[in-house]
Amino acid sequence: MTDQDWLHVARTVFTSRLIDTIEETELAPAGKITYQFSAKGHELPQAICAALLTHPHDAATVYYRSRPFVLGAGMSIRQAFAGPLGTIASRSAGRDIGVVHHLPRGTHGIAVLPASGDVGAQFTPAVGWAQAAVYRADVLKETAWKGACAVAFAGDGATATNGFWAALGIATTQTLPVIFCIEDNGYGISVPSTYQTPGRNIAANLRSFTNLHVIDGDGTQPPEAAACIEEALSMVRQRLKPVLLRLSVPRLCGHSGADNQAYKTSAEREFEVARDPIPRLREFLVQQKICTKATLAELEADVERQVREELKQALADAFPQPSDAVRHVVFDGKIPLRGGMRAEGVQYQPTQNHDIPETTPATEQRVNFIEAVRRVLDEELAMNPRVLVFGEDVGVKGGVHGATVDLQRKYGKERVFDTSLSEEGIIGRAVGMALAGLVPVPEIQFRKYADPATEQLNDCGTIRWRTNGDFAAPIVVRIPVGYGKRTGDPWHSVSGEAVFAHAVGWRIAFPSNARDAAGLLRTALRGDDPTFFLEHRALLDTPQGRAAYPANTGYMIPFGIARNVAGGKRATVITWGEMVYRALEAAERVGGDIDVIDMRTIIPWDKDAVLNSVKKTGRCLVLHEDTHTAGFGGEIAAFVAQECFMWLDAPVQRLASADCPIPYSPYLMEGVVPSVQVIAERLKSLLAF
Repeated sequence: MTDQDWLHVARTVFTSRLIDTIEETELAPAGKITYQFSAKGHELPQAICAALLTHPHDAATVYYRSRPFVLGAGMSIRQAFAGPLGTIASRSAGRDIGVVHHLPRGTHGIAVLPASGDVGAQFTPAVGWAQAAVYRADVLKETAWKGACAVAFAGDGATATNGFWAALGIATTQTLPVIFCIEDNGYGISVPSTYQTPGRNIAANLRSFTNLHVIDGDGTQPPEAAACIEEALSMVRQRLKPVLLRLSVPRLCGHSGADNQAYKTSAEREFEVARDPIPRLREFLVQQKICTKATLAELEADVERQVREELKQALADAFPQPSDAVRHVVFDGKIPLRGGMRAEGVQYQPTQNHDIPETTPATEQRVNFIEAVRRVLDEELAMNPRVLVFGEDVGVKGGVHGATVDLQRKYGKERVFDTSLSEEGIIGRAVGMALAGLVPVPEIQFRKYADPATEQLNDCGTIRWRTNGDFAAPIVVRIPVGYGKRTGDPWHSVSGEAVFAHAVGWRIAFPSNARDAAGLLRTALRGDDPTFFLEHRALLDTPQGRAAYPANTGYMIPFGIARNVAGGKRATVITWGEMVYRALEAAERVGGDIDVIDMRTIIPWDKDAVLNSVKKTGRCLVLHEDTHTAGFGGEIAAFVAQECFMWLDAPVQRLASADCPIPYSPYLMEGVVPSVQVIAERLKSLLAF
């Protein structure tokens, strides 16, 4: 580190400490901020990292005690105050709590990726960025990315989370340039680290971990902390090994402003105060003749002046308007984003064409549903070098459902690859890749298996909103859902789209045939929002799901446009997925003349199609495979009851699976999933009302 680097570190440390003090002693008591997290004691290693992460494509994932690093990376003091104050000038424009931060790529050369309030959620996105950096440098031959790395900052408590171990497995098995920077202050709120790590030291425990370079140091001693960080960066920039960097630091404050630390003894508090890094930094700067006591005092006085000036500006900033709250939930169509930046290098940017005919030319070949998915993936991989397909068993095996057969052989293991058995790792890695400008297409083998990734999925959907439109992670998650053509069971037959529909910021496709699957998957892959692409297991290779494969590689179906699969005037059936075919058969059993609407997408859904059909028929049945209670059909039924009340000739009906898991026995399954006979009987009742 140069003298200039050390002066930058000093300014960052002094600035962070003063901001914390002002918040604790002035703003919080005055009621101007309601949620305060101090970084006192953690400042030094974070400031050193900010000074040394100079590669233009370096990135860091941070947590709620990372403000010193973000200040060193380029966040203004005004923005630092604006976060807890909740003003329009904050990084999130008042959307998120003031202790989580982000900075778009290009600010001081460091991309500070969107922070999550969830402990441990920062690790796998960091690994995803690191893998994307390697891919862009080695495969796409983008020399500007060579040597880039990612750093995941966390407290010692986070080493007990699923995300930490998932990321550690990915990084070490693939030798990715990522540093796990653990700031160990000995506590997770009030719980001592003995509950997180046997022996209290994660570095000691991981010294035998294969292909991991472990560094353990004191984060309060300037020369030692700097040496540890420089060693870590040297390792990852050369791609020798990923690094576990544990730096012990004191927590000179409560977990948050509301925490009085009554669980610590007086001796413990005195010991922590004695380890305060600021007196040690002052002594080091003078001893090394980086500055004199006088110039050091001038530096601190200048920091005081600047902090007070920018505090005045922050206190004068306006608060966001209520109408701002719903902006940036999804892509607004104005500035296409891929990971918070324009997708430079992508070979196409087709627009969604609402006028593409859905008629089937005689020259087009009928294919199975799963073959349509495989063909689209093949075509998009060929067309766009930023598309990556991955998941458990998608490589050599070609996927447990056959959606990726031969794709690894054709495009290589860098673009179509297997992953560890960790859905947290699969989705979190995909988020980091998308933030780095790639187009990740992760596969989750069955709907139930997405449960371990719930945290990453929910966080992904809110990235655009949480960052006030600065970042987006438009991943496309393929998931087979529903019962199989031969059997069901509680683990592989979950539909569960209503849970996904409640995940803010996501789009959901649920096609019922090969042609719709092709058009919707293309739209998802060329879009700018994260998307769940649900593939019903009973349609993957059965006659019902077959359709003509569109020969035009520009064939795209806009989300939110339903398809009328049968016309009629007696009643409307609204459905999706495999239930479309049961609805058609049931409609024939009651004499036909029934409007059957295949929704095709759940988020957004086609309200106009529903409205127009129900106004025409006066009767409505909403049918789906997901469970009845809180199923998405309830949302549609409520809309019909409110908007079509004057046209209804009968109460709106809902028909769904029973509120229990899908059983293994086909005989039991008949009592859970609506059969054709049950649907027909409900239609008869509706028509007779």
